[in-house]
Amino acid sequence: MAENQYTEDNIRSLDWKEHIRLRPGMYIGKLGDGAAADDGIYILVKEVTDNCIDEFVMGNGKRIDIKVRDGKVTVRDYGRGIPLGKVVEVVSKMNTGGKYDSKAFKKSVGLNGVGTKAVNALSSHFMVYSVREGKKKQASFSKGELIEDLAIVDTDEQNGTYVEFIPDETIFKKYAFKTPYIEKMMWNYCYLNRGLAMYFNGEKFQSKDGLKDLLENNMDGDPLYPIIHIEAEDIEVAFTHGKTYGEDYYSFVNGQHTTQGGTHQSAFRESVAKVIRDFYNKNYEASDIRQSIVAAISIKVVEPVFESQTKTKLGSQEMEPGGKSVRTFINDFLKEKLDNHLHRNPEVADLIERKIKQSERERKELSGIRKIARDRAKKSNLHNKKLRDCRSHLTDLKDERREQTTLFITEGDSASGSITKSRDVNTQAVFSLRGKPLNCYGLTKKIVYENEEFNLIQAALDIEDDMDNLRYNNIVIATDADVDGMHIRLLLLTFFLQFFPDLVKRNHVYVLQTPLFRVRNKKKTIYCYSEQERRNAIEELGKNPEITRFKGLGEISPDEFKYFIGDDIRLEPVILSKDASIDSILSYFMGKNTPERQEFIIENLRVEKDIAEIIEENDTEDNNLEIAS
Repeated sequence: MAENQYTEDNIRSLDWKEHIRLRPGMYIGKLGDGAAADDGIYILVKEVTDNCIDEFVMGNGKRIDIKVRDGKVTVRDYGRGIPLGKVVEVVSKMNTGGKYDSKAFKKSVGLNGVGTKAVNALSSHFMVYSVREGKKKQASFSKGELIEDLAIVDTDEQNGTYVEFIPDETIFKKYAFKTPYIEKMMWNYCYLNRGLAMYFNGEKFQSKDGLKDLLENNMDGDPLYPIIHIEAEDIEVAFTHGKTYGEDYYSFVNGQHTTQGGTHQSAFRESVAKVIRDFYNKNYEASDIRQSIVAAISIKVVEPVFESQTKTKLGSQEMEPGGKSVRTFINDFLKEKLDNHLHRNPEVADLIERKIKQSERERKELSGIRKIARDRAKKSNLHNKKLRDCRSHLTDLKDERREQTTLFITEGDSASGSITKSRDVNTQAVFSLRGKPLNCYGLTKKIVYENEEFNLIQAALDIEDDMDNLRYNNIVIATDADVDGMHIRLLLLTFFLQFFPDLVKRNHVYVLQTPLFRVRNKKKTIYCYSEQERRNAIEELGKNPEITRFKGLGEISPDEFKYFIGDDIRLEPVILSKDASIDSILSYFMGKNTPERQEFIIENLRVEKDIAEIIEENDTEDNNLEIAS
């Protein structure tokens, strides 16, 4: 038997760019294709922009220009500019940067100096130039390799730094930037940096009142009472109660949006409940106090510790090494500021207590129904055929597999059977619906427990009491691309938006895109997701390829399905625009018929009819068209 050799030849040293390209997840988290807000291409944009924000925080430059066109990103600030003699090193040499000077960047997010280097290494094209006092230095790279190092020249441009890059398609496969995600990033920067003007593709973003503006722009409907906006050194808080179910939080540390929360968000949740109990001198349940709360909190921490390179969850226990704990700091702040606000605004205090008592009544009314529903879920959910669970869950994992945990919600046994046989059993679960779900628009949460489908979905996700218990990072609606499938998709979205809107707001809900056509010859098979892709495939494969039109998910074999839910999975995120109101959306689509909706349906039916006629004409020309059945 051959021996495993372990010699000097087995030892290899990677240079900085090789290591980043070999292990990109260590530097930017998951790669993705742009379908999710935390996919790698957005982290690249953020890493470059963070440097511009640090310049603004230090009092240098009040404007940042960002453009995204055809996959190319450009970022220009008007700060001091990188020292000209260090431009190449700052973007290509590890452990090099201004943020190691803790006096200059005491509360910066990117203390490790890796961000821009990662962008450089993971871009097929990367160009940077710096302008300082009439002088300009420029350099270009490809995949981290220096391509062009120009001499310093005179210029009349304003001081500042310019970066442009194109993500490497060999790493970020079939990627596409989604404008709503970048716009949300721009707004968050502005909320946290009042006075900063950001321009994204020419559109201006600016905030006057910080986190108060954030809540006003993101709340669904009117607040129950005027937003409470309080702040002090190193902390800003805004909150109110709304009319939707659950708790909704926007938390930030040193300007970083901590989408998974952390010690500061947990401390805020605990402290709000404690201060309000003390104010009313009543031992209200914390869940009743926080029901329907909408809150934003931003703190600044010296040398923050995050649980991942992408900094989505704060792990720091202290505000600064050896200093006051995060929990104590936030509690002391709220104890003073919130208590004072409630005393000075008795009408607000009265509205808050009414809301707490209303939540208490609703909870008690539901307690009996919940117990019956919970027992029913235990008996039927874990042992029936509706849920084919996976081995790993979001709450169990601390590695990159957290992002991969997925629940597919399918219509019928055929589709669920195909997905079940082709899925990754470690991270992908399947829930099979029975018939069409109930239209739950306008109904109370009582229906969630009385309706078997809704109760079992809720139990499968484990979101009855707290979003923190969510078992899957991705909730994927997988329905047929026909009228019935679209209707089921809409009914499911109504359920989530009505009772668990945070799932959508936190970018957990997606729609599975599956191919409409298969075009193949003896040498190659191409799956097409649109009529245009079908035309392109026919042109590529030449004369008389075999064409199959898939009418439903159940008609796609498990052997083929594995390609559509594996590495090349196409997910369409469910995104709520900044101006969207959940209630108005649901009222329009799921409420009583209105002339506006009738007109919308009629107009779109005309479009669908035109498309169907075009396809039918093409099908007649293609003698070898096969309808999958």
